[in-house]
Amino acid sequence: MIPQDIVAGKSSLWIFGYGSLVWKPDFKYKRSKVGYIKGYKRRFWHGDNFHRGNDEMPGRVVTLIEEDDACTWGVAFEVTGSQVEESLKYLNVREAVRGGYLTEAVEFFPQGTNQSPVQALVYIATTDNPIYLGPASAEEIAAQIAVCKGKSGHNIEYLLRLAEFMRVSCPDVDDPHLFSIEAAVLATIRPILLASQKPVSSVKH
Repeated sequence: MIPQDIVAGKSSLWIFGYGSLVWKPDFKYKRSKVGYIKGYKRRFWHGDNFHRGNDEMPGRVVTLIEEDDACTWGVAFEVTGSQVEESLKYLNVREAVRGGYLTEAVEFFPQGTNQSPVQALVYIATTDNPIYLGPASAEEIAAQIAVCKGKSGHNIEYLLRLAEFMRVSCPDVDDPHLFSIEAAVLATIRPILLASQKPVSSVKH
């Protein structure tokens, strides 16, 4: 499914972000809401050889995996008027061309009571993508994230910002996959940080 099929005849559109879009949408929008979609779980199973890694050392970023009882929290952005075409043009390059993501229509449930669900567009990287990496342990994923860097910055930043979003915006929601990788990365880099803080011993002549 391509965005044009979803937005045909519409003057407004909701776009759901569950990765870097939650803190860095980089497109103009009318408003945003924190909430969730059902039937998908978020996993660091997709490779990134542009934003958070390169061809030699691809980073790890999130995609969505279908699972009936799962739900994924994030942010939905409403774009209206000229923002619809502008945001889709931008996201097509950011997510589809450089990221390898496809688009799907999902039902988004805003956080809080008396909030009606809305249809939203979401970008998902599938298993047949050339840079799809697949499942791995939290320790393996953490080891990869700890050393990768791309044109948008360090892979660690991507992970920590996503974990921070969940703690601040969805404090009552547990995300074992995300938080276990965060803990493993911090355990990996902590000795390096501590070592860098030790005073250099004086050189004897």
